[in-house]
Amino acid sequence: MKIFKMMIFIVSFFFANYIFCMNRKHLLVMLLMLEFMILNLLIILFYYLNFMNYDYYFFMMFIVLMVCEGVLGISILVNMVRMYGNDYFQIFNFF
Repeated sequence: MKIFKMMIFIVSFFFANYIFCMNRKHLLVMLLMLEFMILNLLIILFYYLNFMNYDYYFFMMFIVLMVCEGVLGISILVNMVRMYGNDYFQIFNFF
């Protein structure tokens, strides 16, 4: 039963990865899909650590890094909206 639940989250991770790669118009949608992918990885990591009877130290470190990534993404989004007035990711010319 645990393997089935883990497979659901793995499929959900790849679905979020697909949406992240295909939808690059708004930064907010990209950040939401990135958070969804990391949340799926967190649940997969929890099931894996629980299945192998390992300690949860790496799990706690992953949660801390997840929070830092979320705060950094929100601060970039707020700064972008203040500077440009919208969250369109297409306004940057990387090439």
